[in-house]
Amino acid sequence: MFDSTTIRGLLGDVASGAVTVEAALEHLVQLPYEQLDCATVDHHRRLRDGFGEVVFSEGKTPDQVAAILEALSRANTTLLATRADNDHFEAARKRVPDLEYHRTARAIWRGRPAEADRRSGVVVAAAGTSDLPVAEEVVLTLELMGHIPLRMTDVGVAGIHRLLDRVDALREAHVVVAVAGMEGALPGVIAGLVQAPVIAVPTSVGYGTGAGGFAALLGMLNACAAGVAVVNIDNGFGAGYLAAMINARREP
Repeated sequence: MFDSTTIRGLLGDVASGAVTVEAALEHLVQLPYEQLDCATVDHHRRLRDGFGEVVFSEGKTPDQVAAILEALSRANTTLLATRADNDHFEAARKRVPDLEYHRTARAIWRGRPAEADRRSGVVVAAAGTSDLPVAEEVVLTLELMGHIPLRMTDVGVAGIHRLLDRVDALREAHVVVAVAGMEGALPGVIAGLVQAPVIAVPTSVGYGTGAGGFAALLGMLNACAAGVAVVNIDNGFGAGYLAAMINARREP
């Protein structure tokens, strides 16, 4: 795995004479990237950003996703491919047998840290059951990045008492991810109740004038409560990644 700890240890071994320069070069030969027929795989991402490259599977063939994940598996313990279907998964696990598939989140993954090595502090609130595919993408991303998110499911504003019953837990959070379709009101309501930053995720759930999530997006961008930041429609991965970055920077 190419992370700062591994490379620091390798350089220390070279300095002490335990590893030859030639052997170290063999370890580093894949840095910073590997050229495949279909992609240029960034093996340096974890060293730069703290988390390895993530594969967006939609629009890629099963063989392309499989080839990219196989290349990434040689340098990363943790793997994540979003917007993946079962064909992507079946092709990928022929090359990387220990991969798993999260059907609700539509994601292929490997290498979730043990719970004892993850930190709490993030709440993921889904307005409705129809928002769960996006919410579960948020949750899985957070878990793979070393966090233990608290789920709140079906707490939309149509039955606001369901949300108000959870206010104490919301107020303990260091960051809240609010996932909602329809009119997208949930993040603004939550932001008016808590001191934590709220990451709003509009989903494409809704009837015709919801316009595939644009109504929710515009509603969230126009939230009157302060402290709301909005990611793209259905972008659970982006919201989970940002929440993980915020939560990781607080004191343990």
